Amino acid sequence: MSWRAIAGFRLVTADLDRLSAFYEALGFGLEARHPIPQDEMAMLGLDGGGTRQPMRLGAARVDLDRFDRPGRPYPAGADAAALCFQHLALVTDDAAAAWEGARRAGGTPISRHGAVTLPPASGGVTAMKFRDPDGHPLEFLEFAGYAAQAWPGQGLLGIDHSAISVSDGTASRRFYAAHGLVAAPGSVNKGPTQVSLDDLDAVEVDVTPSRPALPTPHLELLGYWRPKGRSCGPVAPNDSAATRIVWQAGRRELVADPDGHWHQLELG
Repeated sequence: MSWRAIAGFRLVTADLDRLSAFYEALGFGLEARHPIPQDEMAMLGLDGGGTRQPMRLGAARVDLDRFDRPGRPYPAGADAAALCFQHLALVTDDAAAAWEGARRAGGTPISRHGAVTLPPASGGVTAMKFRDPDGHPLEFLEFAGYAAQAWPGQGLLGIDHSAISVSDGTASRRFYAAHGLVAAPGSVNKGPTQVSLDDLDAVEVDVTPSRPALPTPHLELLGYWRPKGRSCGPVAPNDSAATRIVWQAGRRELVADPDGHWHQLELG
């Protein structure tokens, strides 16, 4: 059965109050906290309980999960090519201003020189990569021209996609195609702006959008040729790097892709 749409995202934290305050400062709306259901804990293979902080950004849903038995913190030294790397791309009308707000709230930069505008061959967007206080990677995207018309408004507007680093683009495309996602024409991103964006010297990355039936938000596969992405080791569901994409899939299941990125399937 196909994965029809991304229903949301779940980030793991050991400090729910700190991370909630950070995302609220960015512009996310916080909803009432509640316990993580025990049947979900069992599906994740975790003992004990946990607390969930639901949040909204436009039409997008993001949950912050704190487990009573926390796992490992985000791996130190995991760069943009590391195979545990997964970021959420947050759409804004002003990437530079959005980053300044994130910096004041406790975000730390990945990009070397602030927001950069990529060349037309790489999408022509203005982008900035950074981390939240737990180390989860994020990206601000500021679209221009026709693409900007799909995101009217001011401030932080929504989530365009989640991007994951993959070791074998062919194997990953095959995996996601088997679950109903369609690979769109991609690009090879390199040069000075990509170096600045990723903070990686001589970087070259193959970017492949993969779209479910309902295309926003979608998934992007990042195949780094230079430098080659290194493994962070197995990532357990209660580790800080274990971001879960939640899918409308008509069944309940926890699935890992070929590089260990977690997907939580839900009814709907």
